[in-house]
Amino acid sequence: MKKIKSLMIAMMAICMAVCFTSCNDDKDEPKNNANYVVYQNAVNNTVKSQKKHDKVILLVAFGSTWEQAFDAFDTTVDAYKKAFPGYDVFLSFSSAICINRAAAGENVAPRNFYAPPFWLTAFAQAGVRYSEIVVQSLQVIPGEEYTRVINYIKDFANNSNGDIDDNYLANVTLKLGVPLLQDAVSDVNLVAEELNKIYSDKASEGVVAFMGHGNPDSYDTYKANVRYTQLEVALQKFNKNYFVGTVDMMDNFKTDVYERMQAVGITSGKVYCHPLMSIDGDHGHNDMAGDDDDNWDDEKGFTPNDEGEVEDTSWKMYFSHLGYVCNNETMIEKGLLELPSIRQVWMIHTQNAIDGAPLDYYHSKNPE
Repeated sequence: MKKIKSLMIAMMAICMAVCFTSCNDDKDEPKNNANYVVYQNAVNNTVKSQKKHDKVILLVAFGSTWEQAFDAFDTTVDAYKKAFPGYDVFLSFSSAICINRAAAGENVAPRNFYAPPFWLTAFAQAGVRYSEIVVQSLQVIPGEEYTRVINYIKDFANNSNGDIDDNYLANVTLKLGVPLLQDAVSDVNLVAEELNKIYSDKASEGVVAFMGHGNPDSYDTYKANVRYTQLEVALQKFNKNYFVGTVDMMDNFKTDVYERMQAVGITSGKVYCHPLMSIDGDHGHNDMAGDDDDNWDDEKGFTPNDEGEVEDTSWKMYFSHLGYVCNNETMIEKGLLELPSIRQVWMIHTQNAIDGAPLDYYHSKNPE
């Protein structure tokens, strides 16, 4: 899987270099760039035509190019509109590569998504100018991607591009809804409780292994990776058959989950796999449930890399080759936004943001 991720990073860099898509963070990019103007005008027109209230919620997801994920996002927007009737609700992607691929129609019919700066600027345009802007992070952990969300708001509040009315910025109320597992105690325990309510029957039959994304060790912003470990501890208070691993967290790959299972005597039986991500997208379909097992050798078995991970092998194929019952039938291909009780935790964070003081987006919103 590392090869795939490296290729994706390279492709994203090329896309961003040649076409200034919606996630360009280069502050020196000229404002009259043709693509920038097209994207900003498109978002401006969307907001103007759909504005119904004086307050707005902007949902910020990393993004995806899968129809199932788009359905989950659409359902989430609808749920937010119902739960917060006094607010307009819009969805943004923070990933340039997801924005590009969605627009190109990879896997699905083409759809246009735009990065948060375009939406925030549109909210401040003449004729709109919401009095309250709530930005809700749809990230799972308060890590690298959440940092980007904070920085979007900081740039907006500081008028970094110089194209927003300063009087408006001095009076608009900004709020920030935190990620799913922001708090190490209340959020982790609540999510564990809700996941157990949903999957206790599966845990009574075999292992339920949740696959989170995680941050690489060098990018473990705010040391947020610990939330996965904390969630596993909280889940195992209900049943020892729960495990939480990741795609990118050092010492918590699928190989590490396997070692923890072996250590407590779980050497056979069913292994249910579930994405611990907001949506079931590329990682869920490929890293977790894909048929990729190029690393497997009938004589030598698997060959881990220097970090201890087995590359080019999905969780499904990995556990299957190691003798567990792990197949298409044990793949639970649902993102967390598809689980109403888990989606509700994000919505609680949104309500807490609305009820709280105006945003101190740096000092009060970074995890301890």
